[in-house]
Amino acid sequence: MGFRCGIVGLPNVGKSTLFNALTATAAAATANYPFCTIDPNVGRVPVPDSRLDRIAAIAKSARIVPTQTEFVDIAGLVKGASRGEGLGNQFLGHIREVDAVVHLLRCFEEPDVTHVEGSVDPLRDAEIIETELMLADLESLERRLDATVKRARGGEADAKFELPLMERVAALLRDGKPARNLTPTAEDLAIFRRLQLLTAKPVLYVCNVDEGSAASGNDLTRNVARLAAAEGAGVAVISAKIEAELAQLADPTDRAAFLADLGLVEPGLNRVVRAGYELLGLLTFFTAGPKESRAWTVTQGATAPEAAGAIHTDFQRGFIAAEVIAHDDYIACNGEQGAKAAGKMRQEGRAYVVKDGDVILFRFNV
Repeated sequence: MGFRCGIVGLPNVGKSTLFNALTATAAAATANYPFCTIDPNVGRVPVPDSRLDRIAAIAKSARIVPTQTEFVDIAGLVKGASRGEGLGNQFLGHIREVDAVVHLLRCFEEPDVTHVEGSVDPLRDAEIIETELMLADLESLERRLDATVKRARGGEADAKFELPLMERVAALLRDGKPARNLTPTAEDLAIFRRLQLLTAKPVLYVCNVDEGSAASGNDLTRNVARLAAAEGAGVAVISAKIEAELAQLADPTDRAAFLADLGLVEPGLNRVVRAGYELLGLLTFFTAGPKESRAWTVTQGATAPEAAGAIHTDFQRGFIAAEVIAHDDYIACNGEQGAKAAGKMRQEGRAYVVKDGDVILFRFNV
């Protein structure tokens, strides 16, 4: 699977509209009033990658299996959510295990769509959401701190080891800073991850704009881009309205024509996924054959055995070698046999670091 992300934002910023469009379902109710989404919604969407289609066509694959990205849509948060205001705080637990948090920010003016804060200001909205996530983290952490202190006083070794890190994170949150501002040591990393703090996760700001701003953004999105650059966060521009209309078009030709009329070359989903991959340091490799061509996601820097493990743990355990063809060589040589004849297929061992676009055949024995 690609990556899992939780979508958070104030009410009426377009979260449910975007979720419906991305997953091509009507699982989340949409309406022009706060809290229309009262249950967390989870949807998986295929990661768009034209390379997979080209590989499958050459391999004459009977089946094409893209990697997937999972979206978790949470009810709109409001100021005071950590004190029980609104409904979104009830569902924050559902995004504690995601890889990244998507802050959907309203970057369009529309008199007919009310804003819970009375005006459109994405930077203010981002601060409100971040504050509520920090308060939720602090509440969760302080509960665990009390128990950990008692265990440490009782002489429990694990608690004594965990306590200093927990206290440092709590101090950071009390100071109004997200947990991701802390850089844990290699020894502390496992503990830090187990805390499952919302503000420890990478942030992807997604700017929801009007149709006219979908191609080049606007002043509001440029403000968000500056914020993202300062924080080391990701950013993408999307029009939930366009994505909703696009989801209704099944014919690829109609979809391409619709996008072209708006000055767009690809759906907003592509930009969101690409920004997420870049933020999380992910890459895609492929396996191909007559039965199926499939895309797989691994972290940048993954070795060949680790990539094999993404397919099956037995592949990693019994890894012997990886036969690798770069995507461009696979296409230029018209597939595996042509690449082999041209000397473009390489046999790589355990130390090989997988590259984005590699087409790989794993040799293993268990």
